[in-house]
Amino acid sequence: MSDFYIRLIPTNPDWQPTHEAAAAAVAYVASLFSGPDDAVEEVEYKFYDRVTLIDAGENTSQITCSHCSRDIGLGWLGDLVRENGSLSFDHLDVTVPCCGAVVPLNGLHYDWPIGFARFEVSAMNPTRAQYELDTEELARVAGLLGHPVAQILAHY
Repeated sequence: MSDFYIRLIPTNPDWQPTHEAAAAAVAYVASLFSGPDDAVEEVEYKFYDRVTLIDAGENTSQITCSHCSRDIGLGWLGDLVRENGSLSFDHLDVTVPCCGAVVPLNGLHYDWPIGFARFEVSAMNPTRAQYELDTEELARVAGLLGHPVAQILAHY
């Protein structure tokens, strides 16, 4: 069985909200799936000690270098994570295999948005007419957290 997630992260990878703001954002996101034909299995927040890869799962199929515009295989990112020993990173600058440039991981181009963060709000298996959050809903989450957010749609 597949799982789908809406993952909301701060646009600054190092930024974290207060626990109270995180709880308010979770309550708001959960309320977005409370209509008669709407549902969500779980909405939660997570704090990470280090900047962590917030991926899109099976949605991501291509990475392109921001320096030379050549394709970087997904296997490269997988190898990087395995070499690192976790999804968390002490720094995001890496040497890309295509041209040898040093670029930040969050500066590469991914065909489905991914991100890097020390905090996330996630909604598991959400169902409603408009699946993803719209601009106004994202702005409301950002207001509750106190920082702009990015949305990552994940499928595992």
